[in-house]
Amino acid sequence: MLSMPSISAETGTALKMDMLRVQPYADAKAAGTLTKNESLEILTKKGAWLQVKTKQSTGWVRLLSVKRTSSNNDSLKGAIDVASGRAGTGKVVSTTGIRGLSAEELKAAQFNESEIKKMESYTTTQEDAKQFANAGGLKAFKIAYLKGAK
Repeated sequence: MLSMPSISAETGTALKMDMLRVQPYADAKAAGTLTKNESLEILTKKGAWLQVKTKQSTGWVRLLSVKRTSSNNDSLKGAIDVASGRAGTGKVVSTTGIRGLSAEELKAAQFNESEIKKMESYTTTQEDAKQFANAGGLKAFKIAYLKGAK
């Protein structure tokens, strides 16, 4: 029986030679190697790491080592909505950080009010933040501005 790749799977290509890891950590044991331009299937994402499957092995690789080539999975839509920003004009905006989103994914992103409300529920008061910092042994101190900063 032939094994068929999932229609909704996301695929990619290795941008460089890299080590596949057993877990998504730089110091995790090696699970195999990824060669430059090798085709792969992206199974999942965790932070700045992708779990990928090659012809030889499965493991975790840094997100920046992979170029995504297709995304047909609607289950990724929710994660994309959360990771994408939207300006008040309704236009998608790009933000700094490791996102791993292609231009097509950014264009397809849609506003998700329930996720925004969920995110806003994590806000705290200045007093609660001070109490939390004090409980952790953190001390406040002033830092001088850099010269030339405006």
